[in-house]
Amino acid sequence: MPILQNINSRINLSDGKTIPLFGLGVWAAQSGRETYDATLYALQTGYRHIDTAEMYGNEKDVGDALKDSGLKRDEVFVTTKLWDPDKGYDHALKAFDASMKKMNLEYLDLYLIHRPVMGSNLETWKALERIRKDGRCRSIGVSNFAPKHLNELLVKGNDRPAVNQIELSPFLQQETIASFCHKENIHLTGFCPLARGRRLDDPKLCLVAEQTKKTVAQVMIRWALQRGQSVIPKSVRPERIQENADVFDFNLNDQQMNILNRLEDGFRLCPDPLWMR
Repeated sequence: MPILQNINSRINLSDGKTIPLFGLGVWAAQSGRETYDATLYALQTGYRHIDTAEMYGNEKDVGDALKDSGLKRDEVFVTTKLWDPDKGYDHALKAFDASMKKMNLEYLDLYLIHRPVMGSNLETWKALERIRKDGRCRSIGVSNFAPKHLNELLVKGNDRPAVNQIELSPFLQQETIASFCHKENIHLTGFCPLARGRRLDDPKLCLVAEQTKKTVAQVMIRWALQRGQSVIPKSVRPERIQENADVFDFNLNDQQMNILNRLEDGFRLCPDPLWMR
């Protein structure tokens, strides 16, 4: 289990950099005031990892909140992602420039290919390698990649992906992808760690929450953290942003971890990477 001291706890990546284990995801947060307010509140609460994407349409709001937070740039880990229309070497370089301009950043902490697109993954990856080599992004990785997609980059690319961001929760543990990434030392970040709130009434989860005197959401987040996965739960409500972060003052014991480990039932909210071409 990684050392989980506080909201700023980090884990090592294969490229020698580190990533905070906990952060705020802004998928589905409306562009403008909603994303700005949620990001600013999260940063004021102590969050130091913000995950956005070109496709979300709210990169500018994240950048504005970061600027107005008063925090130094090196205090916050920022992730964004490259979307489908900008795949390929030249398009990816231009898209990166556009994202940086929107967020008003001089460098990025982590840049991800949002999902695989048949026939363009390698050329896109070469662009990310170039961006990293030029010092404009500290780490590069992918999202929604299955072993078959990762293998192409591992065999034909120069840099190995530092991160694979996939849907992960106690109900969807994606063992095929997770075991491959563990073997290849590719760190997993889980999105939808709370299954978008659709399984919060599960009796076994409720039992563990009662035992730990925590909410079900906090138990689900803690489970992922103790498995060494970073998590980026999304919320725009201040009370939920605070609640999600309050997970560093308790541990799940082995019995409780096993209860959650056995909740796998394939409950999926997003497309299966194993079926992506």
